Parts: sequence; C-alpha cells; structure tokens
Amino acid sequence: MTQRAAGEMAATASGGAPTQEELRIAAAGELAAQLPSSFLEEQLVLPLGVDTDGVLVVAAGRPLDATVTDELARCFARPVRIVEVPPQDLQAALMGVRRDEGSGDTPALHATAADSDFGLGDLRAQANDAPVVQLVNAALSDALRTGASDVHLESARGGLRLRARLDGVLRDVATYPAALQAGVISRIKLLAGLDIAERRLPQDGRARVRLGAREVDLRVSTLPALHGESVVVRILDQGSDAAGVRRFADLGMPAMIRARFEPLVTRASGLVLVTGPTGSGKTTTLYAALAQRNDPAVKIVTVEDPVEYQVAGVTQVPVNRKAGLDFANVLRSILRHDPDIVMVGEMRDRETAEMAVQSALTGHLVLSTLHTNDAPSAITRLLDMGIEPYLVAATVQGVLAQRLVRVTCRECAVPIPAGDAALIGLGGSRMQDGAWAGARRGSGCALCGGTGFRGRTAIYELFIPEERHRRHLASAGTVEGMRSGGESLCLMTLQESGAVLVGAGITPPEEVRRVLGLEDDAGIDAERGAAHPPRRDRGR
Repeated sequence: MTQRAAGEMAATASGGAPTQEELRIAAAGELAAQLPSSFLEEQLVLPLGVDTDGVLVVAAGRPLDATVTDELARCFARPVRIVEVPPQDLQAALMGVRRDEGSGDTPALHATAADSDFGLGDLRAQANDAPVVQLVNAALSDALRTGASDVHLESARGGLRLRARLDGVLRDVATYPAALQAGVISRIKLLAGLDIAERRLPQDGRARVRLGAREVDLRVSTLPALHGESVVVRILDQGSDAAGVRRFADLGMPAMIRARFEPLVTRASGLVLVTGPTGSGKTTTLYAALAQRNDPAVKIVTVEDPVEYQVAGVTQVPVNRKAGLDFANVLRSILRHDPDIVMVGEMRDRETAEMAVQSALTGHLVLSTLHTNDAPSAITRLLDMGIEPYLVAATVQGVLAQRLVRVTCRECAVPIPAGDAALIGLGGSRMQDGAWAGARRGSGCALCGGTGFRGRTAIYELFIPEERHRRHLASAGTVEGMRSGGESLCLMTLQESGAVLVGAGITPPEEVRRVLGLEDDAGIDAERGAAHPPRRDRGR
C-alpha cells in the first residue's frame, strides 16, 4: 500500500467503519501482507492502518478473544483499536486478494468467473473453500437476523451484488469481487442439491441448514444472466416468532372483517378464496384458517408448491411436476382420501379450478388462492378460466383480498398534520372528523436502518356473495350489474382498511398509496381539493 493510501485508510478508520473498497485496498496492502492469510481468514480480522496516535486500527467481523488482540499488538508492536465491520464484507475483501505467501510480489485479483472456464473440480473446490463457506453462512445468518425474506445474489460486470428483501423492499447489502462469483454461487447450489456444472439453464432446489442455533429451510432458484448466474434464496424460518402458522388473532385483521371471515372457514362445504399478488401473505392467511379447523375429528389435506410450513395433524402433499404430479393430479387423488377440508395452494389453470369447484360441490370445504387485483375480481377470474357461472354462484362462499404494508417504526414515529396532502381523500366516507389524530410516519433511526419502518402487517377487503348476487351471476354470467348505485361489493375495501391503519398510526399514508398504486392521487387530490379519490385497488 502506498504512503498516501495508508494515510487515507487510517483517516477513514479513525472516523468510522471502512467502506467495502477501503477493506479491499487494505487486504492488498503492506500491513495485511505481514500476517498469514490463514490467520486473517480464520480470525476474520484485517489491519487497516495506523492512526495519528500511533494506534493500529484493525477491522474485525466478530468479537475477538483477548489472545487475538494481544497477538496483533505483539506482531506490530503497537496498541490495537478494533473497528467492527459486517463479516461478509471482510470475508469478501480477504478472498478477493490472493497471495503467494513468502513472495514479495503485490497480490493480484483472481480472474473473473466470466473470463474463466471453471471445471467441475474447480467449482467444487471453490464451493468448499473455508472462506467461501464462511461468507455464505455470514450472508444467510445476517439475513436471518434482520428478518429478510429473500437474499438476491446478482452477477454483474464488476462482481457479485448481494441484496436482501426486508419488509417487502430490496436493500443493497454488499458487493463481492468477481473472483468470488463462481465459488459463492456454487456453494449455494451445492447446499440446494443443484448441478453446479449447469450454468446455462434455470434450476430450482431446496435445502435445510443450521444457522447458529436455528434450522431454516431455503428455497433456491438460479437464473442464467448476461454476466453469469443470478440466485434468489427464499428463507423460511419456522423457528422464528414471526413465522410459521399463525392464528387469526395474530394477523391484524380488522374486527369487522374477522367476524365475517372466520365463520366462512368453519362451513362444511364450499369454496373460500384468498387473493392478492405474490408475496401478499395469502398462504399465511390460509394456514391460519387451517389452524382454526385443525382437529383430530377433521381430515385436512393440502397440495402446495412447495410446502412452506409443516403443520402437525395435516396431510401435506408437495407438487412434483418433474414426476407428473401437478395440482390437478394431486387434487384428484386427494378426494379418494376422504378429506373434510382441502387446501389448494393456487388455482393456476382450468383443470385445477374445475376439480376444486367439483370438490366444493360434493361436500368438501376447499381453500385456495388466486392472483387478482381485488376480491370481486376473483369471480371474473373463475369465469375466465372456463368455470360455468352457475357453479361459481353455487360454490363461492367468500373472497378475501389482501396486501402487505410496512409498519411505522415506533422509535422514530412523528405525528402527521391533519392537512397533510397524503391524507386527503385516502379514507373515503368511513373516516370521520378527527380520524387522523393518531396518524404517524417514521423519520428514520438506527433501529429501522433509516427507513422509518419495522415489520409488516396486512390490509384486507372481504366479498361475501349475497343471494341476489348469486342469482344475478347464475342468470347473467357476469359480475357486471351486481353493484346497484355503484357501491362497493365488499364489506370493507383495501383502501378503507389501509385508512384505518393510518388513522391508528400503524402505517403512514404514503405506504398505503404505494401498495395500492395511489401515489399520484395525493398530489392530484391536494390540488383539486377532492374529498374522495378514484378507487384503484391495484396490487404490486
């Protein structure tokens, strides 16, 4: 490392945690070269520089034993000051620079994965390299600690980009050197039982790993991209307090909707649907319904792709398309097992929908999901799939639509003035004077990472067909005309449910508008002074 680079590193280290680029420079520097690579990687330490007081500043990816600190002080004959850094950043820096120990040459970066033709043995060796294993474990452990639902590893021209989805929003975590790309991706593929030599086709796999004291399930999907493979890891932590099977009381469902929805899942037969985009919590709601009915006297069978959470007392069947086992085939076999309740993970095609409707007609309670923008649109979706209108009218007991919104951080929440533009027209006629008194938004703090949000909850709307709706559907074969006077068919709309949470200070108005696609309405309504914006319950 040059005199100028060392000085810059020392100054940066004295002022705070170093950046990823500064760690990479330090790993290639003269101070790091004075220690064996095995020591740096095993202890997860990296000397950064010497500050103005003559103290050696050392980056550490985990708490150090006193013996390690003493050894560093002895080797450099200086007092030591420790700076904590993310372990994955430090491991990336150490692995990005390879040394020929004993030579005086300046270490050089490995060739990128895009420039090298790795053989199977090379890939397996890199995947099992101890630093690679530690880096992957650190990335997954950090995601588990922060409550991330997915980890994205994206191959780019300059290296491997790591992002995590927290509270439904992706955030940058780290960027690894291109030299680590092949090893990190191969490591994850090995965990999931995938073919590490196959880099031209998408692959899907699953793994169960232990991270610290907890065991978690991982769903891994790979995709070939321009600069190499990209990998998405879905983390299913059944041991978390926030994961697994919940009860209706834990879902945050408005009392008005819960009082009408719970009786639907206690019926002996019929079709109950939960709708919304991917990642809106539909499966969580279905599991809550199963928990409500899970009893030794009731036979419950599910078909899922894949089985996300294991439920004691419930027969759960995973879809296996490679073996010819799809939703329709499994559902056909399930009916021979004398079930009382059947849960179909998703109705994706006409055959599955027909089987579900026939099951509902023959005395079974069928729970399933659809991808629609709102609750009434589920009826239209079934009709579009080719289900006869009279069958839809006879079987559908109710449709619950939902979205997930981020929750305002309690530590940094500040009141929102009643005249704030984002509040205007949000609640419609249900929000009375003074209803916004409790509205708050997060200003950003250390606990929420400066986002103003911590955690998520759901907003709902519920459509329960009345007898007049069923008669109209059976005769007219369409949802059009069900509404008289243009009123909503739902007990409470998504927008109204979101407004209730805003008034209670649970989520800010901007979040409801974002999730429902109403961002532009706030400015338009503020300019026009509109009391009620157009209703566009649209998911993203």
